[in-house]
Amino acid sequence: MVKNKPVICQVLHALHVGGAEMLAARLARSLADEFRFVFVCLDELGLLGDELRRTGLPVYVLGRRPGWDWRCVWRLSRICRREGVHVLHAHQYTPFFYTLLARRLYRSAGVVFTEHGRHYPDYRRPMRVVFNRLLVEPRDRLIAVGQAVRRALVAHEGLSAARVRVIYNGIPFPDDADTLDRLHMRRALACPENDCLVLQVARLDYLKDQQTALRAVALARARCPSLRMYLAGEGPEGTTLERTIERLGLRTTVTLLGLRRDVHRLYAASDLFFLSSISEGIPLTVLEAMAAGLPVVATRVGGVPELVEHGTTGLLAAPGDAEGLADHLVRLASDAELRRRLGAAGRARARKLFSEHRMLAGYRQTYREMLGGASSMPPMLAPKVNGVHS
Repeated sequence: MVKNKPVICQVLHALHVGGAEMLAARLARSLADEFRFVFVCLDELGLLGDELRRTGLPVYVLGRRPGWDWRCVWRLSRICRREGVHVLHAHQYTPFFYTLLARRLYRSAGVVFTEHGRHYPDYRRPMRVVFNRLLVEPRDRLIAVGQAVRRALVAHEGLSAARVRVIYNGIPFPDDADTLDRLHMRRALACPENDCLVLQVARLDYLKDQQTALRAVALARARCPSLRMYLAGEGPEGTTLERTIERLGLRTTVTLLGLRRDVHRLYAASDLFFLSSISEGIPLTVLEAMAAGLPVVATRVGGVPELVEHGTTGLLAAPGDAEGLADHLVRLASDAELRRRLGAAGRARARKLFSEHRMLAGYRQTYREMLGGASSMPPMLAPKVNGVHS
């Protein structure tokens, strides 16, 4: 046990249940043997933030006002002094912006920036480029969760390619799905055993483009009546999606499950995983589905092709291509052996390249380097993916 542990302050928009937020919580829980973690939410607490508070972790909420709220800069710097922060770890760009400004008032901490994904459309923002070049210091560390994200940081944020490293998201690996658990969950979902259960786990947000997913399911259902889709998640698009389900006549085909905390059981009950996003980093849900042995139908965006090998672990289509996605859904729904083969290959790939152990080791090494515990860091932390080092 380390006495007087170095303090890592993770800064996020909020602590809802999402990829960046789950990663931040996982770091705090898994690296607690060496570091003490503090959380700061710019906007609001969130369900995950409430859970972390109940475990005894300090979680501060700044209540950011619309526009640039300079009060947050001052408050963040005060929290750093109060908690004796050694490293500030910002997740996503807006928290990074506030963290760099707060560091001007609190000089004792270096900054880690993890970029998890990109907004759509993505383009170069000259003011950000100037800001980054003025305030990013040599002691800071810049991390992308995948190669596509890394390229965007270089092209659109003006960050040096030599400075941006890749640490792929990683996940723990479940035991093989229990047959009884699969049957029980399918009964709970009112899904017959012989139907093809298509699962999507995603925030109900325009970036996830569930409208295209619903059109694809409507097209696929006409050719494959046994296909059913279950969508787990919540978000601002929920009401609009309900109207689309009604308009497309999908009430008996598509079920909105809301936010679920038993996603591992949903994976066990499913036959394939479906992602229809127009923008992604390295989606944890795709990794989780692959680890559960599910073949993946997804859009060819962001870091998704770094996870899913078309024809080997899943099938990819262009974003917005409802017809192409429908073809892939029908192909997999009609071929159990193909599903089994792609799912097994995906599980092996996820285990080899995207383990939680590899991810945690990368962040632990980053923190140690910034604290002076290591003199250098390998230029690339990510494994070789599709024959190319990250």
